[in-house]
Amino acid sequence: MREFNCIVYGSYGYTGELIIQGCKRQQFTVLLAGRDEAKLKAQSERHQYPFEVIEIADHPKLVSQLRRAQVLIHCGGPFQHTALAMVKACAEAQTHYTDITGEYQVFETLASMDSLAKNASILVMPGVGFDVVPSDCLALHLKNLLPDATHLQLAFTMGKGGLSRGTSKTMIEGMGNGSCIRENGKLKQISLGHKVQEINFGSFNKLTLCIPWGDIATAWRSTQIPNIEVYSGVSAAAIKSARWSNYLGWILRMSWLKKYLQKKVDRRHAGPSEERRNEGRSYLWGKVWNEKGAYKIARLETLNGYSLTAKTVVLIAQKLLNGSIREGYFTPAQYFGADLILEIESTVRTDEQ
Repeated sequence: MREFNCIVYGSYGYTGELIIQGCKRQQFTVLLAGRDEAKLKAQSERHQYPFEVIEIADHPKLVSQLRRAQVLIHCGGPFQHTALAMVKACAEAQTHYTDITGEYQVFETLASMDSLAKNASILVMPGVGFDVVPSDCLALHLKNLLPDATHLQLAFTMGKGGLSRGTSKTMIEGMGNGSCIRENGKLKQISLGHKVQEINFGSFNKLTLCIPWGDIATAWRSTQIPNIEVYSGVSAAAIKSARWSNYLGWILRMSWLKKYLQKKVDRRHAGPSEERRNEGRSYLWGKVWNEKGAYKIARLETLNGYSLTAKTVVLIAQKLLNGSIREGYFTPAQYFGADLILEIESTVRTDEQ
């Protein structure tokens, strides 16, 4: 029997703190972990959870600490720099891996770890928060409505809220790389701003921009639909800026610029206030169609993205702790089914008639 239910790495970040609050409500035994001793100590005093300072690069210590828990909740992004080393450590420690990434590159990399996970008798499930859980569930729901679908489009937008420091820094990391879709089963790079459409989210319409979001990797594995595009609600000015960015990609990709912008982000507020989160809602739309032109459309309304992440992370951890676990790489909907998101309070899914 292991000492802790969960290790939460990067627990003192904005989203990590929300997750810790959820873990405490469920009475999980938790080990707080990360690189910043001062922040860990302060969080430990707030929640009365023990902590351990761990560098991901310190593989022997990381494995040793991971062996103390059943499940890892990894919150230390940008995940394209941390996820692979963490999964390898989890495999050695035989600790189940979850994280809150939305980066399609990370999903692609970790999907290639399926055999490693099976050999180590662990589950690897990245993307257990927003965006992936609601959109992954919506994608699989649409696939179930039209099993021979060949094309999938997903879109999301937010009402109020704002971005956390971690989300902003991950977005900076992706600057200058354009957009990406899945076409005939393969990832395809496209210019940012090349695909734009107005989406009806139910009670309102919104301009959306095709972005390189995690679903081009996760929905492919959940549904096996070979053509996938993801859109995000934006302003007309943001679309104009996105198109200009294609000419400035070489500058935007410079590491010194990204580091400078990320340092500026570090001086901002950690994320939206509780009041803003409670006021905000997330809206998702999805459409599938087949070669004959038959189509299905569905919509989803749920909590603000950060509040939702805290809920889905803890819900999934609870399910893993309480049930028998299948080994290997899975997306949330692939493992738990399309109705997982409906277990989150005030979530509404609507099929267009």
